[in-house]
Amino acid sequence: MSIDSIILRITSTPVSGDIGLLRELISAIRPNNATNTIEVTDRLHALCFRLHAQPASAAALRNYLFTIIFTRKSVHIFTDTGITPSDGFWSAAVQRLLYKLLPPLVNDDYLRDVFSTIFDHSDDYLWIDAVADEVWLSVATALKFRVRHVRLKHHHLLNELFSAIQVLSYRICTIGLESELVRNYPAIERYESPFLRQNDEINDYLKEYRRWLNDRTTPRQDSQNIDILLTQCEDIVIKIRKTASQKGVSISLTRLLLRLTQSMQRLRTLLALVESNHTTDTLQIALHLFRELVSADNHKYSLRDLLDTNTNLLSLQVTEHAGRSGEHYVATNRSEWLSMLRSACGAGFIVGFMGTIKILVSKLALAPFAYAFLFSMNYSLGFMLVHILHFTIATKQPAMTAALIAKSLDQGHHKLNDLCELIVQVIRTQFIAILGNIALAMPTAYLIAEVWFISTGEHIANPEKAHHLLDELNPFTSLALFHAAIAGVCLFLSGLISGYYDNKASYNNIPERLFQLPTMQWLFGTTRWKRITDYIGNNLGALAGNFFFGIMLGSIGQLGIILGLPIDIRHITFSSANFAFALVGLNNHLSWQVWITSLFGIVMIGMINLAVSFSLALMVALRSRNISFIQGHALVSLLWKRLIHHGRDFFYPPKEPTITGTPPDSKKE
Repeated sequence: MSIDSIILRITSTPVSGDIGLLRELISAIRPNNATNTIEVTDRLHALCFRLHAQPASAAALRNYLFTIIFTRKSVHIFTDTGITPSDGFWSAAVQRLLYKLLPPLVNDDYLRDVFSTIFDHSDDYLWIDAVADEVWLSVATALKFRVRHVRLKHHHLLNELFSAIQVLSYRICTIGLESELVRNYPAIERYESPFLRQNDEINDYLKEYRRWLNDRTTPRQDSQNIDILLTQCEDIVIKIRKTASQKGVSISLTRLLLRLTQSMQRLRTLLALVESNHTTDTLQIALHLFRELVSADNHKYSLRDLLDTNTNLLSLQVTEHAGRSGEHYVATNRSEWLSMLRSACGAGFIVGFMGTIKILVSKLALAPFAYAFLFSMNYSLGFMLVHILHFTIATKQPAMTAALIAKSLDQGHHKLNDLCELIVQVIRTQFIAILGNIALAMPTAYLIAEVWFISTGEHIANPEKAHHLLDELNPFTSLALFHAAIAGVCLFLSGLISGYYDNKASYNNIPERLFQLPTMQWLFGTTRWKRITDYIGNNLGALAGNFFFGIMLGSIGQLGIILGLPIDIRHITFSSANFAFALVGLNNHLSWQVWITSLFGIVMIGMINLAVSFSLALMVALRSRNISFIQGHALVSLLWKRLIHHGRDFFYPPKEPTITGTPPDSKKE
């Protein structure tokens, strides 16, 4: 139905609070494609032309809108829409999921429910945001909206705004007294809390404003003192967020800070609406609020939005801890590069034994669950041993170094030359770590297989098993690369788990709580137990990440068998060890085609491991910091030039410059 016909019906119909005609009008304005700004702008211009040409229609539409708004309770749309509810994260997630299946009952007495009915398309916020402010303001001008006229004639709107302001003020006061906030910022208890004071100021402000509405000769204070107190509250929120970088954070704290911040922003908006005396200013504020309400209403059942808004601080701290760990995975000079090589060789040596144990376990006649448990324990305990001995699994690096790169961007260190140098350091460190892993994993596995054959007369991997191991390395005839991608996802998840438990250790004071256990102090002695708890505090994330990574690697293949799905894992270090087992199992008789195919498969598995884990980790790290890198093309060009002219730097660190010159003191002599 056309806009003109709907306006004609509104003009000829007695004024009522029924929203049917308004829904038809919004449907007529709504573009067929939410991103088609030109279409919706043209329709709004057509509406303005009709209203300017026919003042009676403008008056009828204005009265119709006022009736819809002023005959309903509007407090909840101001205090609830766009503000995180007080229930827990998981209960909110379940509720949103259930509401997707069975939406709640619409109550026509509440403006919030009517608002949802009018803007019932999930992408309405797109075209509403896309329309220029001038177009929306022209619509309000065509309706001859006047601030003073509305306030004098419709006290109902002001009373609803006053009630919403009071509700928001009480909410801010309540959240400011939450024990979790006090714990993270104890100064709230030592000094007069701005969260309490703002509520007193709000009550006095509303009392004087209501008195002024009845008698314009009485004095009325403005909201300047409230604004100062709200600024003090916002400063405390900033300090708590900064404290979280050292002490950690939880989902509940993130949710409290989010709810508090949203409530203070909404309170400022409503106060600005009440304080504004100019129609243009009021319309600008109201337009901003209108867009905010539409966007929030469109996303009210979105699980993704719930995750994004409620876990932002937690995800930042998880990647922040991963970024700190990443600093240990970047070799900036030759001594660190050689140290990484030794560390990687140590891990390769242990992986050779882990591969042996897995093959021996696979010979047992067990149920899939038993295989999964034993494989997982083999991987988990082996990876934890690698960490305890300060060795390095090469594929663990990308999840950490990606967070380090994102951290450097977030801190403003985004000069292309500096970033290029960091990436070169990461690449050559990654290269030497992989080389170290393979350099010892393969010969260790080979020697173990030979010694086993000499001692027992049987191969660890018999010919049938050896052919199977080689088939798993073939990137052309098997799902090796797909399984390598699954391993890359597991590596990425282990990095998140590591950061999560590092954050948890800090936030929950796990080392301090463990140290105060009297039984453990008596058993180990105070000094020794203090060293143990300090080690747990510094390494809980790494140990947990390695443990769960082992669980994932050991159980995914068996899970695929149980579910009948072609899922498994391929890890470059274990693949190289398996190649050595297969080589001995076939008495070193391999054709050159099998050699090339297998070695090529190992290289490709490693590249997929690294690429998947790095890209996922970098994406999460950048998103947690709300940053994007738009100079990617220039960076790639810079890296390419570096590779052409100084390609050796990608594999071997350049010689450190020597400082020459005569010491200052010698010149005096």
